[in-house]
Amino acid sequence: MQALLDVILPVFLVVAAGYAATWRGLMGETAVEALMTFAQSIAIPVMLFLALTRLDLGQVFEWRLLLSFYTGALGGFLAGLLGTRFLFGRDWEDAVAVGFLCLFSNSVLLGLPISERAYGEPSLVFNYAIISMHAPFCYAVGIMAMEGVRARGAGLLRTSGRVANALIRNPLVIGIGLGALVNLAGITLPGAVMDGAGLLAQAGLPAALFGLGGVLWRYKPEGDFRLIAYAVAVSLLLHPLVTWSMGHLLAVEPAPFRAAVVTAAMAPGINAYLFANMYGRAKRVAASTVLVATCMCVVSAWGWMAVLG
Repeated sequence: MQALLDVILPVFLVVAAGYAATWRGLMGETAVEALMTFAQSIAIPVMLFLALTRLDLGQVFEWRLLLSFYTGALGGFLAGLLGTRFLFGRDWEDAVAVGFLCLFSNSVLLGLPISERAYGEPSLVFNYAIISMHAPFCYAVGIMAMEGVRARGAGLLRTSGRVANALIRNPLVIGIGLGALVNLAGITLPGAVMDGAGLLAQAGLPAALFGLGGVLWRYKPEGDFRLIAYAVAVSLLLHPLVTWSMGHLLAVEPAPFRAAVVTAAMAPGINAYLFANMYGRAKRVAASTVLVATCMCVVSAWGWMAVLG
């Protein structure tokens, strides 16, 4: 219970404050969108850039950590995809959208602040290792699956182009890529530049959490209730369970193991809804799942942290 009060609840109180401010009209939709644009397109990419410039890449990119997490992510995708198609009778395009929903955990807006409060800032190096591959991996899987379903296997060149275009335009991927480049090239940036970037980075997570509350206010729990419940269960239970099992099987060290499981246990991120909206498939299910899972994550994250000890 103390972990819930000290670690998880403060993060969700910031989300709740954004929700309440939007609900009461203190923040209009335009203001919320501007805040999220600042957080997701500027401040958080700068934060990831700084993190990648400082990481010991050889130490934190430990294959057992990444295999554990991404096996769980891919397991969530397949469970969402096949369950939606064969248990709920949706078409393949809807199935891919729900699969992406079960694949894309909120590794940045929820995973980072919860991990930092639980295990300290030094532990975040393993979160950053996961995040550095998260958007590229998830978008590659989702776009290739959707384009493959639409083209019925006949549009490999078009599919590859869509994947590449989505990745090179993603601000998070740009921030990660530039940070890795500076790190590997041994470039030393001026102190004033690093200090200014640090100020931007500090604003990223609080602004994003507050803005996330405003975005969630617009969502309504509509759509197929059973499918929503299924997607929530896959995201909050199956995804971290597969990661936990793989971590034990591969004997991952305690610190990276905690980072992998906690990140896997986060609710689907806003990107999961944006993917559904981009293709116009399962949008109500995606929006409702993000809202419901984010609320339930308060308890489920506490449960997984208790399991981790």
